[in-house]
Amino acid sequence: MGPPEQAPQASLRASGVMMDGENAIKLEHQGGDAVYLDATHTKVLIDGTTATTVLANADTEAFDAGEFVYLFNVSGVYYIDTLNTTDTKDPLATSGDSVNVKIVDVSSQQMIADLQVNF
Repeated sequence: MGPPEQAPQASLRASGVMMDGENAIKLEHQGGDAVYLDATHTKVLIDGTTATTVLANADTEAFDAGEFVYLFNVSGVYYIDTLNTTDTKDPLATSGDSVNVKIVDVSSQQMIADLQVNF
């Protein structure tokens, strides 16, 4: 039996931003291990709801230090991408709201990040 699996150790920062006129979350990788944002490697939860990754090549291209992605809402579905390529935009939160973002490593079931974003 090998050593227990460990989640990537990364410093991630989340902040509320405006994206196409609506509130969204900017997730920045500030250092540490690369994180793969596809469903095979990580589960991203926004207030307990799983976000859908739409990043091109998310399974093979890592989310590395210095990079950022956005978490946004389209018709009640949360997405992760570098930009909102859809024509539909909905606020992820309203002014005064607090949104919890959790990123969990699928294989180890360990938390990579547990972030609170205030709007």
